[in-house]
Parts: sequence; structure tokens; C-alpha cells
Amino acid sequence: MKSQFKENYFSAVRIVLMLIISVCCIMAKLGVDDIYDATGTGVSLQVLLLVSFIIGAVCLKEVVKDKIRLIFLGLAVMAAILLCKTGGRCFVLLVPYLAFEIMSEFPVIPVVFYFFPMIFTVIKSPIGIIPRFLLLSMLTVIYLQHNFIIQDYKKRMMEDTVLEQGLKRDIRETEFAAKAELRRNMLKTENQILEERANLSQTLHDKLGHNINGSIYQLEAVKVLMDKDPDKAKGMVQAVIDQLRTGMDEIRAILRKERPEKKKLAMLELYKLCEDCEDKGVEAELNVEGDASQISDSVWEVILDNAFEAVTNSMKYANCSRINIHIKVMNKMVRCSIKDDGKGCPGFEDGMGVSGMRQRVRAANGTIDFETEVGFKVTMILPL
Repeated sequence: MKSQFKENYFSAVRIVLMLIISVCCIMAKLGVDDIYDATGTGVSLQVLLLVSFIIGAVCLKEVVKDKIRLIFLGLAVMAAILLCKTGGRCFVLLVPYLAFEIMSEFPVIPVVFYFFPMIFTVIKSPIGIIPRFLLLSMLTVIYLQHNFIIQDYKKRMMEDTVLEQGLKRDIRETEFAAKAELRRNMLKTENQILEERANLSQTLHDKLGHNINGSIYQLEAVKVLMDKDPDKAKGMVQAVIDQLRTGMDEIRAILRKERPEKKKLAMLELYKLCEDCEDKGVEAELNVEGDASQISDSVWEVILDNAFEAVTNSMKYANCSRINIHIKVMNKMVRCSIKDDGKGCPGFEDGMGVSGMRQRVRAANGTIDFETEVGFKVTMILPL
């Protein structure tokens, strides 16, 4: 009910103004006719019917559609003209009122036209000049305020609402695209690691399998020659030992060459950490700026361990809805921050988890800082 009144308040104001003007005109007419004639009759029935018709047409205009509104307004104007002829100049104030109503139906009318009805101030009428001036001034201000100021404000509000909806839609699309990119990166990293494992398995099979098979055949021969020709058997055993030793060196070389990069594994772990948070209803985002390949394996281990510790604490204690992990690689150092939008921790004290974070950063010759007022934020600065 309250919202309906807010939507239609100006219609109610206009109807009240119509009633006030009609009463003033009737009172003026009664004054001209010395209020009552000898028969005790007041204003004529025709005048009352015309006034009632105008009031009814104006009221009905507010509840019908645009084109029909103009029909009712036209009928009210014709009734007002007939009323001025029948009732005299007592009802002249109805004309500027209806003029304002007509201008309200056409928003393109310039502002200057809203001051033309003030002409009726100087027209002779039983209603005094000062009351007419005050009433017409009030009408001018009310209609100007609504048709230009309030309508412009509503238009801007509508534009702002449309813009806000567009921004929300863009934000949702951006978040969806970021999540999709996160999944693609994670799948890409997993595929790379699987390919590297497959390559490693194939390489070990090709290199090591041949070496071991050859050693087995030689050891079988040694078993046969051990009693018949011990010296030759001893030489063959030494050859197997040398061959296995060479195979071990090849295995080490293969593992060093084929081992997945620490950076890829670390990024995969961080992606999985963000995905775990998403599965638990907390939005998580990973942002990496700069060349992450410059980060050493030892620094990646510190970042990973502390990131897991910080995210775990946020999920358990912060009551947060969003976590952001930001890694920025600079010239000679890397900065990593983990921030949530939770309740914060004003009385923050080091526990075992936080102490472990400090020790890991200190061992890497870095610094760590905690912000606890608005949410909880961990910032690490580590040398490259």
C-alpha cells in the first residue's frame, strides 16, 4: 500500500488541487450570488454537474492508458469552457489547472510554457488577485517540480539501475570467465604432468630395460661358468657391475631431465587449493604477475606451505566468503599475499601455524607481515 502511494502520489496531489480549486470557484460563485437566493437555493444544478463532470474526468484520466487519457482530458476542457460560459468568471481558475494537465501529457513542452497560465492572475474574477497569484504560483511550482526535476531524477535513477544491472552482469561474466580460465589452467597443468610422467615411463623402459636385461643374461652366463672358468666368470661379474653402475647414472640423468618443474607443480597445487575453497562455498582467486619461472624451488616451497596454512586458517576461523592469493614477481624479490574478507582478528597472537610461517620465511631470508583489522591478510616478501 505504501509503495503504491509513492508511485501515484502526484496523481493524488493533482486530484486534491482539483478539489481545492473547485471549492474555491464554487465559494466565489456563492459570493457573487449573495450565497443564497430568496428560494434558498445555492449554485445551479448545471454548474454543479459540470464541476462534478470535470472532477470525474480528471480522476478517471489517472486510471486509464495514454490515448484514452487525452480523451478524458479533452472532455474536461470542453466542460470547463462550458462552465465558464454558464457560471461566469468565478470558474476561470479551472482553465490554467487544465492547461497544466495538458502540458503534463507532453514532456517535450519547454519550461517557459509553464509560466503562461500566470496570465490568469490579471483576468477579472470574483476571486482576488492575491489568492489567484498564490494559487497559480503553487500550481506552477508543483508541476515544474514534478515534470522536470522529479521526472529527470527518475530517469537518472532508471539509467543508474540499468547501469548497475549491466555492471553486475559484467562482474558475473568476468567471475565465470575467471573460474573457467582457472579450470583450463589446472587441466592444462595436469595434462602436462601426465605427459611428462608418460615420457618418463617410456624413457625408463627404453633405457633401463635394455640395461637390466643385458645384466640378467650375463649373470646367467656367470652362473654356468663359475665352476668351469672362475676368472672369466669374475670378469663378467665386474662387467655387470659396471653396466649397472652406468645404468644408475643414466637413471639419475633421466630423472633430472624429465622431472616436472617445481613451478608447474606449485601452480597446480595452488589451483587445486582454490578449487577446494570453491567446493566449500568460498570464492577463491589466484593472480600471478610477472615471470614465475624466476622463483626458485625453495621459495616455491615456502609460498606453498604458507599459502596452505593461511587458507586453512581463513576457512576455519575467519567466516569469510572470498580469499585472494596474489603473487607478484619483481626485479629481485617476489611478494605473495593471501587475504580474506572475514571478521579479522584484532587480538591476534602467534600460534603454532603462524610461528611455522614465520620460521619458513625467516629461513628463506624473507619478511612476513600480518594485517588483522579488516579481514586477515598475510604478506610475504622473499628474495629470488
